[in-house]
Amino acid sequence: MVIVTIMHILAEIPTIRYLCPTFHFRVVNPGRIYEFKIEFNSNKIFRGATMNSTAETIQELTDKEQWLEAFPILNQLRTELNQETYLDLLEEMRKDGYSLYALYKDNRIVSVAGLSWRFNFYNKRHVFIYDLVTDSAYRSSGFGEKLLNYIHNWAKENGAEYVALESGIQRDKAHRFYEEKLDYDKWCYSFRKTL
Repeated sequence: MVIVTIMHILAEIPTIRYLCPTFHFRVVNPGRIYEFKIEFNSNKIFRGATMNSTAETIQELTDKEQWLEAFPILNQLRTELNQETYLDLLEEMRKDGYSLYALYKDNRIVSVAGLSWRFNFYNKRHVFIYDLVTDSAYRSSGFGEKLLNYIHNWAKENGAEYVALESGIQRDKAHRFYEEKLDYDKWCYSFRKTL
């Protein structure tokens, strides 16, 4: 519970205040991130605490209104889609277990991930991420990493052995992100044939 966690941190204020005049911390509750700042004056006396009122929220998108809100961001990755095709394909994909998750900042979607549960001989029970994109105006701000970390934790709590994804050959920057920041292994090639 967030309040219990905050109370534990606040109980440490006598120690914290000697370490630094301003102490920032983040509390992560399933799907929601709270940021706090505690300040002391020059005499190490508690001045006050503030909570970031622009909490980030992660949630599954479950209705047409949310899917339409996510489309402009997803369209930055899947540029060949128009809104009608997107909704048609999404309806079919959802029958096969596909889900869309979004990270909101200031009540605005800034990052989207599309995934589903999969089973096979080599990855066992796993979550496969088909789509991951952050709005171009918010890239390199850590939102994709936060969304993926949320998915990793959610998948592990629900019995997944792996989280897997594919990334276009030309996306070198994305590959570095997956390997260096998130510890993904590059372990196979994926092929397809146009029919």
